[in-house]
Amino acid sequence: MLDGRFEGRTFILPIRIYYEDTDLSGIVYHANYLRFMERARTEFFRHIGIRASYLDEADPAAWALRKLQIEYLRPARIDDLVEVHTRTRDLTGARLSADQTIYCRGEVLTRGAVEACIITMTGKPKRIPREMRDKLLPFLCETVG
Repeated sequence: MLDGRFEGRTFILPIRIYYEDTDLSGIVYHANYLRFMERARTEFFRHIGIRASYLDEADPAAWALRKLQIEYLRPARIDDLVEVHTRTRDLTGARLSADQTIYCRGEVLTRGAVEACIITMTGKPKRIPREMRDKLLPFLCETVG
């Protein structure tokens, strides 16, 4: 995996496709696109100074997906270098929505939309803390039709 970068408000994470990511035909197994998107969201958080979990705090909490939509358009193959583009779309008191697109050589392979929230270890939703909101707000993008 290569280091991510920002282009404007879009976070881009390059990922090399390895044999372990594919099925017998050399095509990426469908569930692995979700793993690539998860890595990109985690690296996006890391790059802006947010941790993905707060398990070591007095009131442990972690980010969790509330909703996910994914559309597969073209397959990635072994040895491809793909890029996962992450754009935050909306931020409410307790939820973050993001669009994620996976490209290979400029072609869209997969599109996804996620809605994430912070939950306690008992599964209850928790408001996004102010310091975290302040780090996320500069990266909000307008939804592109």
